[in-house]
Amino acid sequence: MEVRIRYAKVGKVRFLSHRDMARVVERAVRRAGLPVAYSQGFSPRAKLHFGLALSTGYESYAEYLDVDFDGAAEDLPEAEAVAGLLQPHVPPGIEVTASRTLEPGTPSLQDAVTSSTWEFSLLDSSIDELTACANRLLEADELPVELVRKGKQVREDLRPLLLSMDVERDHQGSRLIVELGTKPRSVRPSELLDVMSLDEQPAGVIRTHQWIQSD
Repeated sequence: MEVRIRYAKVGKVRFLSHRDMARVVERAVRRAGLPVAYSQGFSPRAKLHFGLALSTGYESYAEYLDVDFDGAAEDLPEAEAVAGLLQPHVPPGIEVTASRTLEPGTPSLQDAVTSSTWEFSLLDSSIDELTACANRLLEADELPVELVRKGKQVREDLRPLLLSMDVERDHQGSRLIVELGTKPRSVRPSELLDVMSLDEQPAGVIRTHQWIQSD
């Protein structure tokens, strides 16, 4: 049986790296006594399959992982109960919000997710300023950014991966709601901020959704 789990990662725990987070989840699965399947070989590892890595320092309401379970059907937990079984064993700031059975042949998260929605909280920038910035980026033919790949500086165009950008007012200031593509690679929020060239750094950045397009 394979189960997909959704969890949130907010507060101080956002400073855990993707690798540290994998260790936290593996330890939680073990402490919860869940019958997780293990790989073969000299150093068996729990079969946990994470989705797109979340950059250190960012929060998320929509993180996912797939877990393979092993054993007789009568010994396996109900898929919907797995979230509740895990929750007592994860640190504060991680909330396991749902778990569901995966049908055989379901594509992996790495292959299936095509975009993510991000929210940027800005306290000082005006609605008019952010709207003008959003329009400028959406109307641009190219959004070049300089990156370092394998020790070499390369130039990439972010425009094909900027799918939408909206501005909303909230009780503290303004929010930018941005959908960024993940194919052929994921755009980091910091890369988008570079091309936006705002005077203000966001007070918070959170991933709210990961999207799968099918049929």
